[in-house]
Amino acid sequence: MSLLDRVEAALDTIRPYLETDGGNVLVEEITPENVVRIKLLGSCGSCPMSIMTLKAGIEQAILKAVPEITAIEALNLTDIDDPDAVLPENLR
Repeated sequence: MSLLDRVEAALDTIRPYLETDGGNVLVEEITPENVVRIKLLGSCGSCPMSIMTLKAGIEQAILKAVPEITAIEALNLTDIDDPDAVLPENLR
């Protein structure tokens, strides 16, 4: 099974949840450094909780299933580098 197939299989475990809210995710590429570049689709692309979805859902599903992946980047999320973003690791 290819790296892309394994990433897609991991995403398939969370797609039903994304689709319930009118969203989805598309793998744009996997770089030679094993960085997965995705695009959030539908309501996921504009949802204020999309950073949480990326970090707590998408990223965790991929990293758990495909440990050789080094990072996940959302191409259409500009707020991901926002130091004030509410990320799962900052919730206490």
